Amino acid sequence: MQETRHDELVQLRRDLHRHPEPAWREFYTTSRIVAECERIGVDELYVGPDALADDERTAVPDDAELEDWRDRAREAGAREDVLDRLSGGYTGVVAVLERGAGPTVALRVDIDGLLREESDSEEHTPVREGFRSETGAMHACGHDAHAAIGIGVLEAIAEQSSAGSQNSKSSDDIKESDFRGTLKVLFQPGEEMVAGGKPMAESGHLDDVDYLLAVHVGLDHPTGEVVAGIDGFLAVHHFRAEFTGMSAHAGGKPNEGDNAVQAMATAVQNLYAIPRHDDGPTRVNAGMVGGGTATNIIPEEAFIEGEVRGRSTGLMEYTRERAERVLENAAGMHGCSVETSTVGGAPSATSDEALVAIVHDIIAGMDVVETPTERDDLGGSEDATYLMRKVQEDGGHAAYVCVGTDHPGGHHTATFDVDEESIAIGVDILTDSIREIAERRP
Repeated sequence: MQETRHDELVQLRRDLHRHPEPAWREFYTTSRIVAECERIGVDELYVGPDALADDERTAVPDDAELEDWRDRAREAGAREDVLDRLSGGYTGVVAVLERGAGPTVALRVDIDGLLREESDSEEHTPVREGFRSETGAMHACGHDAHAAIGIGVLEAIAEQSSAGSQNSKSSDDIKESDFRGTLKVLFQPGEEMVAGGKPMAESGHLDDVDYLLAVHVGLDHPTGEVVAGIDGFLAVHHFRAEFTGMSAHAGGKPNEGDNAVQAMATAVQNLYAIPRHDDGPTRVNAGMVGGGTATNIIPEEAFIEGEVRGRSTGLMEYTRERAERVLENAAGMHGCSVETSTVGGAPSATSDEALVAIVHDIIAGMDVVETPTERDDLGGSEDATYLMRKVQEDGGHAAYVCVGTDHPGGHHTATFDVDEESIAIGVDILTDSIREIAERRP
């Protein structure tokens, strides 16, 4: 990659790092991506509601919170015309380049941040270099780098030749070595809440996709190591359980109350008692709990926000069914009721060998890749699996690529950061892989 282009992508990444936004609140982020896509000169640009299936969104904040984040984006310099299109928290972008006859290849990158504070230590590079988060959220998983990589790949394909820079759609005008076909880059919101993958997968934009690559930086792989195909995605279901009981005076009439916190506590204890399964790993976690109003009132309300996971979708469903039974019975034991809702979720998925082989061939021949690795297990969850399975179920192929990056803190920690050299590595390997996939058509 040219040094000037890399420097520009680093500046984009740092700008996004300074303005991280959680699921469905990626207003500034979407505006910046739109501006970059317009600068590149894509053939089609779908923004916000035009990039998503409306009835598939989950974990959408209330109107007041959405408006607060939209105001912040406006103050940070987001374009008003873009903000108007994102009303209601419809964030994200699908950018399309058409380069003659050929297959449709898609690249998925996620763009949201996490609701956590970033380190303010002078040893933390974003602090030293002046791009620490200003929003109270944080890019603690590298999605700022992912967005920059997506823009870099778009630009590399768009500028592949003088014909490409003029948006020529004629195969006769495209060099033999250039990408031939249609490229879609999917800038997906809401991954951290596993809430954005399904709306984008069901949007219609994947219906004609023959090949899909998704990308992530890090995942405990250092700079210079690239994994051609990540597997081992745990299927996941995020839930919120709201317990309702009966309040009473805790000192005077404790017998007249039905204690919602007691029901919640019973549920937490028994969620962790769900038997594991001999077919593979399962997980359960009560990540957020709360309830009650005062020390002298029998609590009438309490909640759990938690998750269940499984190595396969079937194992996740096994755990989910038992979790729901635990919640119902814990509520009933204490005379309470419980309402359970879905916050987000994602299935399991496997990277197709046809694409893994091509990406591995590419990275094995690149000097900047010191450790080309064919496959590895994630051991976590990712809603790119919705997009992967959509393409696979329609007869196409999909793979999830990991671009290693040195990160001083672990993913989702206050000191997470990326080695910005990995942005150039990611752009180069994905651009070359996309061209090779279109050429080979496995």
